[in-house]
Amino acid sequence: MANVTRFTLSASDAYPLGASHFEATQPLRGVVIIHSASAVSQRLYQAFALFLAEQGFHVLSYDYRGIGRSRPEHLEKLGVRMQDWAELDADSVTQWARQHWPDLPLLAIGHSFGGHAIGLGDASRHLSGAVLIACNASCLRFISSPWLRLRAWMLFKLVFPLLSRIKGYVPCRRLGIGEDVPDGVARQCSRWTSLPRYFFDDPELNAEVRFARVALPLLVVGLDDDPYASSDSIDLLAGYFTGASIKRLQLSPRVMGSGVLGHLEGFRRRHRDTLWPLVSSWLVERAPSTQPDGVSDAPWSPIADEAGPHGASVQGAGG
Repeated sequence: MANVTRFTLSASDAYPLGASHFEATQPLRGVVIIHSASAVSQRLYQAFALFLAEQGFHVLSYDYRGIGRSRPEHLEKLGVRMQDWAELDADSVTQWARQHWPDLPLLAIGHSFGGHAIGLGDASRHLSGAVLIACNASCLRFISSPWLRLRAWMLFKLVFPLLSRIKGYVPCRRLGIGEDVPDGVARQCSRWTSLPRYFFDDPELNAEVRFARVALPLLVVGLDDDPYASSDSIDLLAGYFTGASIKRLQLSPRVMGSGVLGHLEGFRRRHRDTLWPLVSSWLVERAPSTQPDGVSDAPWSPIADEAGPHGASVQGAGG
């Protein structure tokens, strides 16, 4: 099993991000960064990261500010927008990896919002390729189930604003729908879900131009039983990667034969022999390197080996 180091990585604005390094086994091929879905802790991806490490990749996972091990002591004081997760957090982790392993191919996995971060982030120009899983234009209109669409509308437009007004953040844990979310993130996401083309209709974000400058191979994966990322919503978002070379896969859990895939379940261990090899083989094709593991000085020094099985919660930088 790969060695795992939990550490704190300082973002470009000095915010402390809880990160994990899964050390590659030989032959060494490259580096893979896992960009999480929104309101999802990096813990979800641990088994998958270990699998990729066994295929010869150094793997970096991390939590966006306000989430998991990147949560400050007072979440209600944290001023952060959803786009900051891409512009500050994802970009900082990508730059850190690039300077830490300058001679290795750098790749990424973007799950749901993690794929958005690849499209929005300036540092994505350093990637040799990326896999987008369940990454879509998250407009409410694309949710096919009337009940789920109504439920999502009520959460985003009624429940989240009310709870955020009371607590200063959205207590998603108590609602059983992921990690607690900073108020600014929930507000921006809620506004985007009502726009016809999601954040591509946000004039302040300039998302269409940002996505168009991403010029790298992409594997775009959709899952038939995902109730939130429908095939047409994935295609809408992927269509804005006009400079990329795209391979599009739409997978059925019936054909895969390893159980429910859904929006999150694809990263469970039961998919180790089905979905995961599809992803890893595509990554291997773009990272044939077997170079020695050279490590240069990183621009922001990590603090290694945080306490606990998943590391201690990071304090500070709120407000």
